[in-house]
This record gives sequence, C-alpha cells and structure tokens, in this order.
Amino acid sequence: MTTVAVNLTGVVETPTMPSSPYLIDADGHPYVPVGDGGVVLGVHVGDGVFDVDGDHVAPGVTLAHADQAARHALTAFACFGNRALVRSGAAAGTEGFVLGKRGEEGRVIVVFPDDVLARLVPGDTIVVRGFGQGATIPGVALLNADPGALSLLPLTIGDGSVSAVVRAVLPSSYAGNGIGRPAQMWDIDLQLTPATDPGLRLGDLVAVDDLDVRHNAGYRRGYRTIGLIVHGGSPLPGHGPGLMPILCAPAENLPVTIAADALPMLRPDHLNSRP
Repeated sequence: MTTVAVNLTGVVETPTMPSSPYLIDADGHPYVPVGDGGVVLGVHVGDGVFDVDGDHVAPGVTLAHADQAARHALTAFACFGNRALVRSGAAAGTEGFVLGKRGEEGRVIVVFPDDVLARLVPGDTIVVRGFGQGATIPGVALLNADPGALSLLPLTIGDGSVSAVVRAVLPSSYAGNGIGRPAQMWDIDLQLTPATDPGLRLGDLVAVDDLDVRHNAGYRRGYRTIGLIVHGGSPLPGHGPGLMPILCAPAENLPVTIAADALPMLRPDHLNSRP
C-alpha cells in the first residue's frame, strides 16, 4: 500500500512569553526560558543536550501555523527526513531538513545550514513535503519518520525486527511531558538533569523500555520505544531533552546496542545526504 505525500505550509515561529519572563525550575528558582522556539543560532545537530543554558533549545527553526487545525496537521504529518523549502523572505529557495516535532500546540523543527539561518526571520513561509505517517515495517510500528530517511540512522531492518545502535537505554520512569499524548504530534521529554545525563546529543537515538507509543504514549511492560533526540534539556519540572518516537514494538523485536562513546547518531554531514 502506497503512503501519501502532502505539501504542508508553516511559518517560522517567533518566541513568545507572558508579561513575566520567568518560569520556575525544579528547585524553585526563577529562570528565563531562552531559546524556546523561533530561529535558534549557534546550536547544531551533534551538540550535547545540556551544552547551552537554555530551555527546550532545538537546532534550526520551529514552524507553526496561525490556524490551529492546520498547525495540528503540520505537526502530525511532518516526519523526520522530510524536505523543507523556504518560499518567502531573504532565504527563499533554500532547503532544510525536518529533524522532529514538539508538543504544546504543535511545532515542527527544521534544520538549515548556518548561512540560511542567518537570513531567516519569524514569519517566513516554509513548505514541508510531509511523508512517512502510515508507512509500515513488519513487526515494528513506524511513526514520525520518512522511510527513506531511516538510512541516515544506525538502524538495521530485519525480518520482523529492527536493530538499533543507541546512546542509552532508559526506563519508562524517565518519561515526562508527553505521556498520555499521541506520539504522532508530541515528543516525550526525558526527565534528565546534567547530573543524570548519559551524554545525549541532538540527533541521537535513545531507547526507553516499558513504553508503548503506538497510540497514546504510556507504560506497557515488555515494550520498547526508540526515538530521536530533537531538543535540549529544560530546568522545568517534568521536562527535559525531547525524544521524538520513531519505532515501537515488543523489546525482542527492537534489539539495541549501546554505544555511549560513539559519534552523534545523526551527523551534520547527513544533512547533505538526505533522501
């Protein structure tokens, strides 16, 4: 059965905040959530999730849409590996790469080269070729990923199984914001701190055991979810580095090898070799 591709329109988001700039961290201290959306400069795939002093910092830009229903569709249908074309502004005609998505009201994270980011401003229109939702792998649920882009990741697709090289395997007790939500539209924040961080980098694969995201994300003994780290950490309780699920199955169908000291799973040079 053929998976349908659709053209999706989003605009580069501008950061927003209420009348007070402060949020409260896990220890009760106020902080300003710098880097939470919009055009983020100086952060790249391969950087550590706690390398910068920010909140939910993602590389590149976040896309939104003024119409909430269209924003939900943009978030649901955009997948890792989809191409993104800038259609307006000083960077018109340049291409990027969908890294992932975030929850809240819906955001799509698109990575561009630094020279393109320098020309992008909030309000620029970007078209995403949404493709991937509905694609299947025998024995393993696939979501949020263009099947052609799986070759960019350390995955081996077998007969009824997918083997993966991951940065870490975590228990489902680390799953925070995003639990109970549809994983096609939300990432799952991993409740990690700099002291408990296993060395995660943006673009890494991470496995979470006893987590089932095939429908609404929740605990299920014996299941395993593998996802892509798409944004950095957060001081906010219940939040942390963002894991966008891409694979889910009984653990025996998703065998993993831990490579804690390996290069980033998704390297910056992959941006030029996307499908």
